[in-house]
Amino acid sequence: MTPLDENPADADIDLPPLPSASPEASGLTHEDLDRAADRLAIRRARAARRLRPLWLLWLLVGPGVLVFLGENDAPSMLSYATTGARYGLGFFLPVVALPFAMAFVIQEIAMRLGAVTHRGHAELIFDRFGTFWGGFAMADLVLGNFLTLATEFVGIRAGAGYFGIRPGVAVGCALAILFAVMLTGRYWTWERLALGLAAFNLLFIPAALLAHPPWHEVGHALLTWTPLPHGRPLDLIVLIVSDLGATVTPWMIFFQQSAVVDKGEQPRDIAVGRVDTMLGMVLAAVCGLGAALAATPLFVHGLRYSAAFENGDFAQALRPWIGNLGATLFALGLLEAGLLAAITISTSSAYAFGEALQVGHSLNWPLRKAWPFYLVLLGSAGLAGGLVLIPRMPLVAIVLIVNVLAALEMPPALIFLLLLVNDRELMGDQVNSFGQNFAAIAVAAILVLCGLAFAVATLAS
Repeated sequence: MTPLDENPADADIDLPPLPSASPEASGLTHEDLDRAADRLAIRRARAARRLRPLWLLWLLVGPGVLVFLGENDAPSMLSYATTGARYGLGFFLPVVALPFAMAFVIQEIAMRLGAVTHRGHAELIFDRFGTFWGGFAMADLVLGNFLTLATEFVGIRAGAGYFGIRPGVAVGCALAILFAVMLTGRYWTWERLALGLAAFNLLFIPAALLAHPPWHEVGHALLTWTPLPHGRPLDLIVLIVSDLGATVTPWMIFFQQSAVVDKGEQPRDIAVGRVDTMLGMVLAAVCGLGAALAATPLFVHGLRYSAAFENGDFAQALRPWIGNLGATLFALGLLEAGLLAAITISTSSAYAFGEALQVGHSLNWPLRKAWPFYLVLLGSAGLAGGLVLIPRMPLVAIVLIVNVLAALEMPPALIFLLLLVNDRELMGDQVNSFGQNFAAIAVAAILVLCGLAFAVATLAS
C-alpha cells in the first residue's frame, strides 16, 4: 500500500505538491511520480465531503470499461451481427448476452489480483509457476493476441470500406492513431483518450433502434431461450463458440490486471473496481445486442449472410432496412471497435512482454526509457495490420475462426487465474470465496464443453 493510503485518518489533510526534482535526482522513477500524483488525487477525492462517490468513480473507472468495450471488438461485433443476420431473434440472443456475465466473473478476479499484488498477470505466472509454465502462458497469449489483432484490422477495413476509404489508407491511419495515443507517456492520459474512443461503441444502439426490432419478441427470446434453430450442427456450434470467444478471451485477463497495476489501484479500491467492471459489462452487453439486432433485417427479409461482407458490404447490405444513418452508425461502430481493440490488445501484449522479460512495462514511462515495451506495442499492431492487406485473404472466415480459437484457449488461462487467486500468501483475505470459485469453475466447464462439442461436430461433419 502506498504512503498516501496508509493513514485514512489523515485523509482530509491537504498534502503539499509532489517534489519537482527529476527522477534521477530524487531516486524515484518517472512511473513512481506519475502514479503518486494519481494516488494523491484519489486520496483527496476520498476526503471530499460532496460528490465523493461520483468523483471516486470518475478517478478509478477505466480498466473495467476498457477491457469490456475493447472486447466488443471488430470480430465480436461482426460475430454478433452474423448471428442476427443468419438466425434473427430467438435462441442466439441469450447466447450473445450471457457470455458477458461469464466474462465478469473472470475479470473481477483479474481486477482483484492486480489491486492486491500490484503485479501483472504474466509476472505472477512466471514467479509462481516457473519459466516453463510462464512460457506456455506467453505462447498462448502471443498467438491469440496476434490473430485477434489481425481481425481488428478486418473490422477497420470493413468500417472504412463503407466510406470508400482504401484498405491501405484505413490501416495506415489506424496505426498512426495508435502511435499518437501511445506517445502520451502517461497512463491517465492514455486511458482517458481510450475511454473517449470507447464511447463510439454506443453507436450500435441507435443502429439497432433504426432496425425497429419487435421488442416483445426480443424480451421473449431473452427470457425463455427458444429452441435451437435448424441448420448444420457444425455451423451452429461454430457460431455458439464464436459468440463465446467474442466475449471471453485470455488477453482480457492480462490487460485488466496490468492496467489496474499501471493505474496504481489499491486493495481499498476493489469495491469501485467491481463497479468499473460491472459498468463495462453492462455497456458491452447492450452494444453487443445492438449489433445483433441491427443485422436482423437481413434475416427477416431472407437475405442470408454473405462471406463478402468484408469491405463495408455488411453496412451496405443493411442500408435499405436501417437507412443511410443506421448504416453509417454501424460502419463507424465497426471502425471504433477495431481501433479501440487494436489499442488495448497490443497494449496487453506489451504489458506481458515487459513483465516476462522484466523490462519497463508502463504507459507512465516515456518512449526513450521503455522503448522495448512500445516497440512490441506498435510492432505487433503493424504486423497484424499488414496481414489483412494481403490479397484474397478470407477475412470473414478468419474472424469466426479466431473467435472460436479464443474460446478454446480460455480453460488453461482460467486454471492459472484460479490458482493465483486462491493463493493465500498472495491474496490474504482477498482469496476467492466458495461462490466465486464455483462461478469460475462453471465458466471453465462451459468453455470445455463447447470445445468438446466443436471437436465432435467437426469430426462428424
